[in-house]
Parts: sequence; structure tokens; C-alpha cells
Amino acid sequence: MLRTMLCAEGYQLRRDVAPAEIGRLLADEGNLLWIDLERPTAEELRAIAGEFGFHPLAVEDAAKPHQRPKIDRYDDVFFIVFYDIDWVAEGRQIDEHELDIFVGKNFMVTVHYDPIEEIAEVAGRFHDNTAQIENGVGVLLYSLLDTIVDHYFPVVDEIGRCIGDLERRVLTNVEAEGIQNTFALRKELITMRQAVLPERDVMAVLVRRELPFISKKVARYFQDVDDHVIRVTNAIDGYRDLLEAVFDSHQSLKADSTNRVIKTMTAYSIILMSVTLIAGIYGMNFEHMPELATRFGYPAVLLVMLALGFGLRAYFKGKNWL
Repeated sequence: MLRTMLCAEGYQLRRDVAPAEIGRLLADEGNLLWIDLERPTAEELRAIAGEFGFHPLAVEDAAKPHQRPKIDRYDDVFFIVFYDIDWVAEGRQIDEHELDIFVGKNFMVTVHYDPIEEIAEVAGRFHDNTAQIENGVGVLLYSLLDTIVDHYFPVVDEIGRCIGDLERRVLTNVEAEGIQNTFALRKELITMRQAVLPERDVMAVLVRRELPFISKKVARYFQDVDDHVIRVTNAIDGYRDLLEAVFDSHQSLKADSTNRVIKTMTAYSIILMSVTLIAGIYGMNFEHMPELATRFGYPAVLLVMLALGFGLRAYFKGKNWL
């Protein structure tokens, strides 16, 4: 599906650009055009690529999912891979959406195969930013990346809340679910880090103004986006360390619980072995055993066994084994 998200022609905004008009609009460098392709067919992608003159290698990367975040230059067109990230509360997992961006002197084309909610916000933010910064594709690109990165923070906050909840449950319950949830969250953090960390390289290129249409004034704003990406990356690393601590606490509590069970079983085993020893002695079939002829020998032995058992139980309880 092809959508015209923004078309500034002669300072007039339009949203009904036909593919046949693209060449005419691009010929005037005073115009600004943003085309968004959501779930494009191979024919649609090739047609747009032909209108804008995209390099075949960039088009091939845009057609194949799971690209690593990067920025490549093909003559006067820059190809950027970035990721939108959402949090799925039901499964407690992140949902990544690849966004491929073609940027030229007076145009931007975005390609994605999953819906990206932030796309709808960008046009409004672009209008606000042009009043504060300047007009041009650099501000449009900044508005897009800034909107996407701003949505990383709620995802990080949700992960932090999940880790806090997991930590509380681990301290009160050492069942197997705790360790399973720890590994699940750790996997989500690793996945998110693999998407966000390379984006720092993309932001470094934008901050250094390696794109000719990014002015010094706009580069300062990209520096702010870069700072946000660094903050998200640091938060991810911090949560990974916290999960390691939760895992270690879980293992320590589980080992302590196991030791308690072993000590309890050992204590009761010693008690049973002690009374069994006495019963075993009197169960031997020797003819000359002086206590066998004693009238009160049986109750006396039972009393001794009970006294020994309770005495050992009191001793182990004093040692906090029971």
C-alpha cells in the first residue's frame, strides 16, 4: 500500500500524489516529498524504486526482512535501516518492526511490512519542528527517528516493571517458573539490544553530518536522539545485570531450600537410626541376653527409645535443622 504522508509543493501541502507525478515533484528541489510503503508488493517496490532511481542493492535489502540497523550511501541517496519496538503485554515480549528509509535531498521513502503506529505521528511533529528548527528533509528524518526512539522508553519501563515483579516473586517463591521467566526476559533484552545497539552507529553518521542535506543546526537535534539511544542501551545493559542478580538470588534461595530439606531429612534419619539401633540389638537371636528375662524390659526399652528420639529431636531443633 502506497501512501503520501507529506508533500510540500510551492509551500502547499498535498496528500494525493500519484506515482506519475513523482518525477515532476522531485525535479523541483524546493518541493519535499514523503512516500510510505506498507506491505508493498514486489511490483510496487520496483515501480517506486524506478521513479526515485534507487540502487538495486538498497532495493534488495528493503525487500528482505531482518536487516541489521545501518546506513549506506548510494550516490545521492542514503539507505537507513531502523527498528520500531513495541511491548506485547500478554506475552511479556517485545515486537520489532523493521523500517527501511530512503533519503535524498528533497524526499524520504519509508518501507515496512508491519504496521508502525508512530508513522502517523511524524507529520504533525514535522510541522512543529519546522517552526523551531528549519524546513527540509533533515528535519523530516529527525522527526521520524526521534518519534521511534521516544517509544523505546515505555518498552524499557515495562521490562523494568516485569523484572521488579519477578524479583519479588523469586524472593518469596523458588519454584521453577521464576527461572523460566528470568530466561524469557533475558532473551527479550538480548533481542532488543541487538536492534538498538547498532543504531548508535547510524546516529553517529547523522551527528557527524555525513549526509549533505543535514545542516549543523539539525545535527544538534540528532545528537539528542543519539543520547536517547545511548540511554536505552545503558538501561538494557543495566536490566541484564539485574536479571543476572535475580538469577543468582534464585539459585542461592533454591540451594538454601535444598540444604534445609537435606538437613531435615538427615536429622530425622539419625533419629530413626538411633531407635532402630536399639530395636536391632534386641532383635538379635542370642540365647544369653540379660534384659530378655526382665519383666519391665520391654516398656523400659520403649521409654529409652522415645527419650532418645525426643532428645535428638530437641537437639536438632536447637541447631535449627528441623
